[in-house]
Amino acid sequence: MLVQEYISILPEELAMARNKEIEEGGWDKIYFAWAGVTDRSAGHYYRVQGPRFLIEFDNTQNNANHIHTVWRDFDGDFGRDLLREHYKSAH
Repeated sequence: MLVQEYISILPEELAMARNKEIEEGGWDKIYFAWAGVTDRSAGHYYRVQGPRFLIEFDNTQNNANHIHTVWRDFDGDFGRDLLREHYKSAH
């Protein structure tokens, strides 16, 4: 599975944590979206999104010869109001 390919390159401790989060969230709640053609020489993009993460793969620059990919963690990466959390817990 594509998600497992991304997890396989992580350090073991982080890979185990990500697998656990996905199991708890449910594999059935992970969605895949594709934009572009299926010809490898043309630009394309995909995203894999679950309840707690987003994977993006973008190969649209330089005639589909320049890849960007990222794993975003909704809880620890973005979307949190850290200042508000700090005020709640420390003040």
